[in-house]
Amino acid sequence: MAEYVQVMKRALQQLGGHGGVRGVVMQLLRVNDLKTGMLVGIDKYGNKYYEDKRYFFGRHRWVIYTEEMNGKNTYWDMDGSMVPPEWHRWLHCTTEDPPTTHPPVPRKFIWQNHKFNLSGTPGQYVPYSTTRKKIHEWVPPSTPSK
Repeated sequence: MAEYVQVMKRALQQLGGHGGVRGVVMQLLRVNDLKTGMLVGIDKYGNKYYEDKRYFFGRHRWVIYTEEMNGKNTYWDMDGSMVPPEWHRWLHCTTEDPPTTHPPVPRKFIWQNHKFNLSGTPGQYVPYSTTRKKIHEWVPPSTPSK
């Protein structure tokens, strides 16, 4: 009977932690995982970072990405490069202290402005090719007009 009470308590925590039944369904559709834990901090983009030591190592820290970033809707389009470096350190257990309590020491060789990965987007840098093409497209002969 005690196990049943624990299961029901955990289910109610999930419902409350994700904003009710609709929030639970949307969380499952978005990231295919339901977790509740202690909110550790929020970064400058609005991503929320959580921790729960009851999960096994490597799964005990996670991020819930913001729904809008830099004027772009990111609800379904999430990317790992949306996490700033200081939070990346904490997420991957490089450090035990989150940047909210122990901010990283600024160094002049580290970029202060975090940029997202633009691979496969129109904003990506594409270099101009300086080599000749090995294969040329076929151009049909033109007919003289009268």
